[in-house]
Formats: sequence, structure tokens, C-alpha cells
Amino acid sequence: MTSAMTIEVPVLDNPDPKTLAEEVLLSLKYRVGKDTTVATPYDWLTASIKVVRDRIVDHWMQATKEAYAQQEKRVYYLSLEFLIGRLMRDAFSNLGLMESMREALSSLGVDLDLIAGLEPDAALGNGGLGRLAACFMESMATVDIPAHGYGIRYVNGMFRQEIHDGWQVELPETWLDHGNPWEFERRERSFEVGFGGSVESITSKDGRLERHVWKPTEHVLAVAYDTPVAGWRANRVNTLRLWSGMPIDPILLDKFNAGDHIGALAESNKADALSRVLYPADSHVAGQELRLRQEYFFSTASLQDIVQRHLSQYGDLRSLPDKAAIHLNDTHPAIAVAELMRLLMDVHGMDFDLAWDVTKRTFAYTNHTLLPEALESWPVPLFERLLPRHMQIVYAINAQVLLEARATGKFSGDQIARISLIQENGDRRVRMGNLAFVGSHSINGVSALHTDLMKETVFADLHKLYPERINNKTNGITPRRWLIQCNPGLTALARDAIGDRFMDDIEAIRGLDPLADDAAFREKFAAVKRENKARLANLVAHRLGIKLDPSALFDIQIKRIHEYKRQLLNILEAIALYDQIRSHPERDWMPRVKFFGGKAAPSYHNAKLIIKLANDVAKVINRDPAVRGLLKVVFVPNYNVSLAEVMMPAADLSEQISTAGMEASGTGNMKFALNGALTIGTLDGANVEIKEHVGDDNIFIFGLTTAEVADRRNNGYDPRSVIEASPELSQAVSAISSGVFSPDDPNRYRDLMNGLYQSDWFMVAADFDSYAACQREVDAVWRNSPDWYARAIRNVARVGWFSSDRTIRQYAKEIWNVPV
Repeated sequence: MTSAMTIEVPVLDNPDPKTLAEEVLLSLKYRVGKDTTVATPYDWLTASIKVVRDRIVDHWMQATKEAYAQQEKRVYYLSLEFLIGRLMRDAFSNLGLMESMREALSSLGVDLDLIAGLEPDAALGNGGLGRLAACFMESMATVDIPAHGYGIRYVNGMFRQEIHDGWQVELPETWLDHGNPWEFERRERSFEVGFGGSVESITSKDGRLERHVWKPTEHVLAVAYDTPVAGWRANRVNTLRLWSGMPIDPILLDKFNAGDHIGALAESNKADALSRVLYPADSHVAGQELRLRQEYFFSTASLQDIVQRHLSQYGDLRSLPDKAAIHLNDTHPAIAVAELMRLLMDVHGMDFDLAWDVTKRTFAYTNHTLLPEALESWPVPLFERLLPRHMQIVYAINAQVLLEARATGKFSGDQIARISLIQENGDRRVRMGNLAFVGSHSINGVSALHTDLMKETVFADLHKLYPERINNKTNGITPRRWLIQCNPGLTALARDAIGDRFMDDIEAIRGLDPLADDAAFREKFAAVKRENKARLANLVAHRLGIKLDPSALFDIQIKRIHEYKRQLLNILEAIALYDQIRSHPERDWMPRVKFFGGKAAPSYHNAKLIIKLANDVAKVINRDPAVRGLLKVVFVPNYNVSLAEVMMPAADLSEQISTAGMEASGTGNMKFALNGALTIGTLDGANVEIKEHVGDDNIFIFGLTTAEVADRRNNGYDPRSVIEASPELSQAVSAISSGVFSPDDPNRYRDLMNGLYQSDWFMVAADFDSYAACQREVDAVWRNSPDWYARAIRNVARVGWFSSDRTIRQYAKEIWNVPV
């Protein structure tokens, strides 16, 4: 459900609605093959997208020609995820076509909002990592940096989430059911990818080793699919190139004709699996192998493409670092370090030292998390079996790095072991985070706190060895999607108040700051917020059959479900508030709706249990007449970009309550603040910097600091005594444990609650009282409406710095060395 209000952006070649209507009819006839009498809404969607794609292509080709002609250095962004969401509105907005297209389609009897709602979210990512990559691609085009994004064209994404009896159920995404009208298939840009086999050493007549030849036993094709990525006002159009796995031979006819129909398609199925699902479960060996295959598949295809493009233009790979900046978005593409070394040495004849110098000067690496499971490591036997030549190269790199470390005389045996690319204790494993680090000239964190923690914890020894490499680049978001497109009401209000310079330079939105003290402006701001809340309430009523009061405080936590993000803390506080409302009906309670949304990894038991708990608690609270509608709990299924575009403008309170020291940055916190929500959060990730920008009075901070969390973990912490000392928490935990919210299975949550009593690694009990007290402070400020909206306006005005345009300019100047 979307607002009809739009923001028009003038561009030079903006056509009139009559011309666009004619183009849509031609597209419907010649591209879709339908006439108006039989065209379905999907047909109109496809025809409309093809029209705008044609206009983008003109800019795209021009940008590509200029990049070649001017021999510009290009950025190549490797990411396993690109959470791009829907593209039609984004393209219409960036090209200034929204109102013209609306009028054109209306003249043909077609509702733009209706067909825009049919466009599926591209199932190419899961969480913040993928959404950041999407924001970065749009910002690189906006600030005029020539760039290619590289990833995988997942057919079924991660999964589509449904909630059955409160439980998460995973179903395949089906975003390609109607095809993808944005993309161009590039069969001519296909590269062979090998797995397994052996390595042959080629020696000269006098016995000297000349080179190695990898002879894989398995081969698949990586076929390119290109999507143009338009920047704001179509300043530049860049390319998102996604790889699809295809077999060398689609069918083994001898097997088929012999009656082995399944065996005849085995190779085809193996190739298809490479680009079928994002993050296959790695709790078993088959899942681990598939994930490593995927990471190598897209990394080698991307590097072969980059190398081929460079050689065709410059002819000499020694200049690669001068013309190509290859960026690793987290550890998933870290195998690219070893693969580039293989290509340079085995295919193009460089010696190790030169290849290593070229590799290090070409790559840069962004670390997105300190969680051990996200840093990735692979069992040596698996790695060696799938990628035998790369295992040799990893060993050679490791020998070089350890030689450097030992030569300094600064490192103990334990420190040398931590620097090593191979984990030797227990099962031997290849450390992909370490490989990315040593193979890159720049390693950046994504918030000031996260970067400091990288230096002090997970990469402390590597930082000591290479102290110049780690730097900070605090994340940002694109204001085009996360304000102009998703919140047209607020955009129009700001434009009327301070002009439209902020649409080109979001930091100019600071001009709203003095208007926080203007009663008339506050009322207009509140009216926009009420309209956005009504839109969300309508969506919830339509999808879930739950009636909500838009005048209640909308308290929203939407993100991946993980114990460190502490949805459990939020649920416990909801139960405590529920108990208080029931026990003290005489108090003047402020109505509140607590929203949850997010997916749990299919094999993450506790995260899935937390989703079930949220739904069980919602069922009890929402049906209790004693609550009188003062508190409602809503879990919105299948959280994705399009849902975020509705929920973020509607939020009054943004829940950013991760355990301090565990969230690298977060970008939802920035999106909520830009849309006028106040943040309740810990001093974690980018919350720290948001607090610095918006001011202490305009954010609600609670809980332990990073240092205090570490102290409790290292020096003893008794969560049982903490729980027993807090009557509200003790009562909430007891209610869950005893089956109040799960009468059909009273023991369902006993283990989850025992985890709080016995370890509480994520400090849920430790932070509960502080969090609950902070929530009552929220109530007090919400009660004073003028004060609340003044603080909300200051949030909007002061978070322009958290733009991905600013972040990308910093990357360009300080990491990639490209002009901007």
C-alpha cells in the first residue's frame, strides 16, 4: 500500500505524458507481445519498466563510452548480497519521471501505484550487508564514480517467510516468476569455473619450476546478467553484473538415452544450485561445500571479467592497481585474493612477488562484523579438495606473512598463530578474514566503535603487523530511497520549508533544525507522521487482520532475528509492561504498538524460537480485554525492503538495542532517524555517532557500554541474581518459563529462559532494568507532544551526514584513489 504523493525531479530529457503513453503502448505491443484488450497488470508493469529502461540505457552507454575514452579508474564491488528491493519507483524518481508516468498510465486506464505494487523485491540479499551494497551502488552512480557491482543472480533468494501458528516457515522466493524486465542477459560474457582435480607442476629442462597448472575435474559456466543502476538525476549509470550458474553440457545424452534420466541432468543440477539459494544452511557438510562453491564461483567469474576488460584496454596487468579498485564487501569474496594470485601467476606468468604486490594494491576489504561465524573459515580438507591450487597459494601467502611477522621480533608464538591464515588448533581451517586482511591495502570498519574494536580484538595482531591498513568509514544510506521516495510527505514538507537543495545535498536538511521550535511546523510534521502511520495501520489490517490506532506510539524493531540484536529484551519488556497495565489499570498509560519483523536463519534454533515467542506473546496481549487496547504486539512477516519503506516513515520509536560491542554499525538506525523517529538504543555501532550528531536530548540511551559488557564476561557475572533482584524481569521470565504464553506446550521456552539464568551472554538480564526505565522515559516525552515532535525534527535535520554519498566520497578519496 503506497502513498499517491510523489516528488517530481526535473531532468533535461523529461518527456511529456502523451509521449510516454505512446511509448508504453509500443512497449506493450512489441516488447510484451500484447494489446490493451488482453494485457494483465503484470504486462503493463513490464511495458512501463521497459520504457524507463530504454531511457536509462542511453545514459548507461554514454557513461560506459566515457569511462573507456577517458581511461578512468573503475571500482569493482564484490558482494554476495545486493538487497536492491523494487526498482521501478526508484528509477522513476531518480530520472524525474514519476508524475509524467503517472499521468501517462492514467490516460491508458492504468494505476501506477497498483502495478508498482506488483513488482517483486529482488531476492538478492538478506540484511544490512546487502542493503548497504545497494545504497553504495546508487551513490557511486550519483557522485559520478564508474563502477561495477558483482554478485550472484539468485533464483530463489534466501527464503520467503510465512508465519504458521507463530512459527517461521521458509518458502522459496519466486521473484523471477514473471522474468526480470530490468536485466540484460549477456551469454557472450560467460566464464568457465572449475572445481576439484589436481595441480601439475611444470618445470624447465634444468628442473626449475616454471608454473603450476590446475586441472579441475568439474566445470560450469558463469553467465552474466546486467542491470543498469541509475544515480540521482541520471548523472551516471553503472552496472550491476550478476552471475548465473549454467552447465557446460546441459544434458548428457548418452546417459539419457541409456535410461538414466536423472543422471543425465546431474551436471545441470549442480550448476543450477550455484545460483539457486542465498546462504544455504552450513550446519552440514553439503551446505558448507555449496557455500564455498558459490563464493568461488562468483569471485572467479568477476575477476576473469575484470582482467579481460583491463587487458583489452591496457594490455598489461602490472597496471591493474592503477585502473581497478576491487572491493571485498565482507569476507564472502575473500577467496578472490587467492584467485587473483592464481590468474596473475598461472595464467599470465607473473612471479609470486610481483603478483602479490599487484594483488595487495588492487584489493580493499570492508569488515562488517566481529561475530566469529561471520568471519568465515573453511576446513582445510574441504578447501583443498574443491580448490587445490588455491590451497597451495594460501600456504605460500601464509609463509610470506609469517616470515614478515617473525622478522619484526614483536610477536609471541600465540600471536603468530593468530596471524596465520591457517587455524591449527583442533580441526585445521582456512581463515578467510585473515586472507582478506593480508591481501588488501585497506581494511575498514563501518563505525568508529567497530573500527576500534577491530584493532583491539579480532584483528589486533594483524593490526600490530600492518598498523597503517585499518581505517574507519562509517556507513551511510541513500536519501533518495530512504527519504525522497519512501516518505514523499516529509520530503514535500521540507521542500516547502527550506527549498530543495537538500535533495541534491542531504546535509542541507540541517535547515530544518530551527523549525523544531516552530509550533506550526511541528503540527505539519506531526500530520505527515500520522498519515504515514495510517498507511502502515492499513497494511497491517489488510495483511494480518489486526486493527491499530495510528495515534498510539509506534515502537518498531525490524531487522534480522539474532540473539545479539536482542529482540528477546524487547519482548520481555513488552511482557513487563503488559503486567503493569493489568496490575495498575488506574494509571494513565500511553497507548503503544510494538512491531517486530525479520527473518531467522533456517538453522538458527533460538532465533526461530524468539519469533514464535513474539507471536505467542502477541496472541495473549492482543486478546486480553483488560489491556483495553493500550498495548498491542505485531509481528509483520517477510520483512523486506518494500516493507521497510512503509514501516520506517511510520515509526515513532526506533529500537536499536543490540548488546554493546556486537553491532558493527547498523543502517536501520539512520533510516529511522532520517524519517523522524527517535532512537532508543545502546552505545553500540553507529548509535554512538548518531548520538553525537543529534545530541543527548534527542536520543534515548540505556544499558552497559562495550567495556562494561567485556568486564562482566571476563570477570564473572551472575545473571540469576540480577533476574531475582528485578521484580518485573523475574515475573516476565517466570511467565514465559511456566507456559503462560504457550499453554499448548508449557516447556517450549524453558531452555531459552534457562540460558538467561545460566549465562546471559547477550546481557539481556543485565540491561533489562535500564531498558525498562528508559522506556518509561519514552512514555513521558511522548506524553508531551510538542516536545516529542521537536526532538523528532532535530533528528531529521541532524542526520544528513549519514548519507552513503558521504561514505562513498570517503572511500573514493581515502581507499580507492578515484576522483570524486
